[in-house]
Amino acid sequence: MRAERLLATMLLMQRRGVVTAAEIAAGMGVSVPTARRDLDALALAGVPVYAKQGRGGGWSLVGGARTDLTGFSVGEAVALFAALGSLGRADSIVARKLRQALPEPFRGVADAASDAMLVDPTPWGREREPEPEALLALVDAVAHRKVMVIEYVDAAGRQSRRQIGPLGLVEKAGVWYLLANTNGGRRHFKVARIAVATPTGDLFARPASFDLRRAWERVLAGPGEW
Repeated sequence: MRAERLLATMLLMQRRGVVTAAEIAAGMGVSVPTARRDLDALALAGVPVYAKQGRGGGWSLVGGARTDLTGFSVGEAVALFAALGSLGRADSIVARKLRQALPEPFRGVADAASDAMLVDPTPWGREREPEPEALLALVDAVAHRKVMVIEYVDAAGRQSRRQIGPLGLVEKAGVWYLLANTNGGRRHFKVARIAVATPTGDLFARPASFDLRRAWERVLAGPGEW
């Protein structure tokens, strides 16, 4: 699974310091283009990887190699658990081992990230869209339960400004959607139409009964409360 491969790639960089895409590909049993896409995915998720060009170059983690998982930052823990959760692997052996390796203060945030993202691979019949600019801010918001103000442009081109409590993110065949509490009830938004997403500084309580997968199934079922 890709989530395990992303974690293994991070561990390889921690152990060696600098690695090439070819070395990652050989170690993971994938092609070099796939290894490069994995590195791009880590960077997009907020993990601080960077490429050094020229002789002796390769990929490494900002700040140098680390020797164990307790060196993770909160952002890195959130990014990895969000990836595992989105792929339905939040309860895998890898995820459980990673959770135990994290410092105690990070575990709650990592758990929150793992159940706040979902990947639905069933295609809509459209080409994959580029990652929306607001996506990383919203990953952080669903993990930390941050109240956000978004500027949204609907399908008809109408602009609105809303205060929301982000409940979860869903990737549907390459298109990202946000499920959220609003003053008008629960709504879902296409993330690519969110022009700006700004935290208010306040937090909200995500309902203990909320299940992202079931909520998304109700969204797909058609109009009505989910």
